[in-house]
Amino acid sequence: MSALIVCVSVSHGNTRRVAEAIGGVLGADVVEPEQLGSADVAGYDLVGLGSGIYAMTFHPRLWRFVRSMPRGCGRRVFLFATSGSGEPWWRPAVLVMGGVLRSKGYRVVGTFSCQGWDTWLPLRLIGGINRGRPADADLAAAREFASGMSDQVTADASTPATAPE
Repeated sequence: MSALIVCVSVSHGNTRRVAEAIGGVLGADVVEPEQLGSADVAGYDLVGLGSGIYAMTFHPRLWRFVRSMPRGCGRRVFLFATSGSGEPWWRPAVLVMGGVLRSKGYRVVGTFSCQGWDTWLPLRLIGGINRGRPADADLAAAREFASGMSDQVTADASTPATAPE
C-alpha cells in the first residue's frame, strides 16, 4: 500500500506531530500542499489530509489543495485535525471537507482529531490552552487510528471486486 499525507501545521507543530505519527505507521511521506502537484495524489492508494482547525474549518492552504485535486474515482482519503477546543460533536470541518471530497469522487474512509496547544490571540494572554497537547496518549491514538486504516485498506485490496448484477 502506498500512502501520502498532506499536512498544514503552522502554529506549534501540533498537526505535524500527529501527521508523522500516522505516517510512521502507514509508511507515508508527510508533505505540505505546496511540495507537490494536486494531481500527484493519483499515485497513492491512500491519501491523508490534515491541518489545525481555524474558526471551525481546515487551513486555507489545505482547502486550496483539496479544491485543486483531480477527480478521485473512488480513491481513498482520510482527514485528520488538531484544535484547541476539540471539534464539536457535529464536526463541521470534517463534514464540509468530506462532502467536497465525496463530490469529487473520493471515498473518505476515516477521520481523526485531537486537541492541540492553542495560543490564538485572546488565549495568548494566559499562555494558551492545552499546553503539551497532542500528548503521548494522543499520538498513540493517532498511531492506532493509522493501524486500523492500514488494515482496512489491505482488506479492501484483497477483496475481489464483484460485478453488478
